[in-house]
Amino acid sequence: MRHPVATILLALTLAWGLNAQASVYTWSKHNLTFEVPDGGMVTYNTNTRFEVAWEDMVMTIQLYSKDKENKKDVYKTSLESLAMSYNMYDTKSGKIKVKGFDGYTLEGIMPDGSRCVLANLVSKQSDLVVQISTNYYYGNREEVDDIIKSFAENDQKQPNREKRKQKVQSKDDAEKQAQKKLEEQRKREAELKKQQEERERELRRRTEKIYEI
Repeated sequence: MRHPVATILLALTLAWGLNAQASVYTWSKHNLTFEVPDGGMVTYNTNTRFEVAWEDMVMTIQLYSKDKENKKDVYKTSLESLAMSYNMYDTKSGKIKVKGFDGYTLEGIMPDGSRCVLANLVSKQSDLVVQISTNYYYGNREEVDDIIKSFAENDQKQPNREKRKQKVQSKDDAEKQAQKKLEEQRKREAELKKQQEERERELRRRTEKIYEI
């Protein structure tokens, strides 16, 4: 991908859609529209970058222009590089169907135990590439997928709503899920520590054997 496009309007137009539980944003210059859960606070807004945060989730959008000289694999490898810069682990690459775009995703776990989903949406009708980073504690993957699938590039400035589910996990369930993942992480760390100690003991045994008289 090339440098961020410089022709996108600074201001995003906020509209209230028919769904009372969602907010619709439009980048007017490119008629790029997307839908997110209501109640988010805009924390960053420039020509090419937009960030909105909720109590339990942060979403960042970065706009780029296509580099036609590169192969499509660049949209996958760029997500892998981004994940490495975040020190994400247990990552998994995939694809997502978004009308009007080629969608590439990568999900994994952040160092603090939260989940993160990265996505590159490559427009089929323009030179626009939309890179989305969603970091969340509560909620679930379906909700994140709904946000990504809502992105649309059209004159009507209407988000894709074909499969909007607005499934929101309860806080209690989310806390149980987070606790389970934390326990799994601690278990993995304990197992790695055990393996390291066994390797050290084996190394000491070998060293002692070498120096036996």
